[in-house]
Amino acid sequence: MDGVMALDKTPTQSRAVNWLNSPYWWARTLAEDWVSYRRGPLPRSASSLGDRLSGKVLQPIFLIGAARTGTTFLGECLAALPEVSYHFEPVGTKAAVYHVYDGRWSYERARRFYRCLYGWLLRIHLDGHLRFAEKTPRNCFIVGFLRRAFPDAQFVSIQRDGRDAALSNSKRPWLQAAYAGSGRRDPAGYLYGPYAQFWVEPERREEFESTTDIHRCIWAWRRYTESARADLQGVPPEQHHELRYEDLVTNPAEEAERLLAFLGITDSESRASFHQTVAKANPRSVGAGRRELTDAQLDQIEREAGGLLQRLGYGS
Repeated sequence: MDGVMALDKTPTQSRAVNWLNSPYWWARTLAEDWVSYRRGPLPRSASSLGDRLSGKVLQPIFLIGAARTGTTFLGECLAALPEVSYHFEPVGTKAAVYHVYDGRWSYERARRFYRCLYGWLLRIHLDGHLRFAEKTPRNCFIVGFLRRAFPDAQFVSIQRDGRDAALSNSKRPWLQAAYAGSGRRDPAGYLYGPYAQFWVEPERREEFESTTDIHRCIWAWRRYTESARADLQGVPPEQHHELRYEDLVTNPAEEAERLLAFLGITDSESRASFHQTVAKANPRSVGAGRRELTDAQLDQIEREAGGLLQRLGYGS
């Protein structure tokens, strides 16, 4: 295989990220980011070209949450803030997560890669004067690294009823058995299908790949959520804000105020823009899991993640 497209030895993981194929990853990151990037209203304060070209990543904002828990909507809300440069799941760092997770990369190598890529994204959009923000669900597994690499970062974690998240996830191709053997991959190179990824317990890999789609999806929700919560313990309140998806979509004004206060956003126009975007939240998805899943599926969810659901206040 050539260096650009070489696969990691574990075929169900992402394509390997190394110095040889780094041009591929930077180009892929740029291509995906250029499509998804949305510039909010420009800040009213003047900024020099030098500031805009700065690659310094100061006080970044990380949205932390399992897949289908509302991180995409919350990211769109952040994108409405003139003070923030928001980026949807940067491909290069998304692909690199498991290199960091399993220790394939040293801390210094990982830190350099993440800071360089984030700073580069700021520069190409002339956003060096803004706060970098991103949401990548797999970051749930490297919160400890992100805390160390970006000691001034703020983390916004979002929780959602695992039944609703699993139902939503099961409708996507990422973990569906129907995609086995399709060869399709997401932008970061992770295979679609019922494959055990890096976060699956080694002794349960065979079970993961042979079970039902809904079981794999609640399994993912449990592992992502438990990992993030463990690493966020002890983070001071000025650096970690937790919210619930259900509260965000049913009481958007109050939740928006709490989040704006946490982020230190005081400009009246910025606050109004944020409130306007948060107000678009749709509460109809709340409770969909209990309405649409069968009793057998709910029993499977209870066996896999019932304890966590109870601890988070989502018990039946």
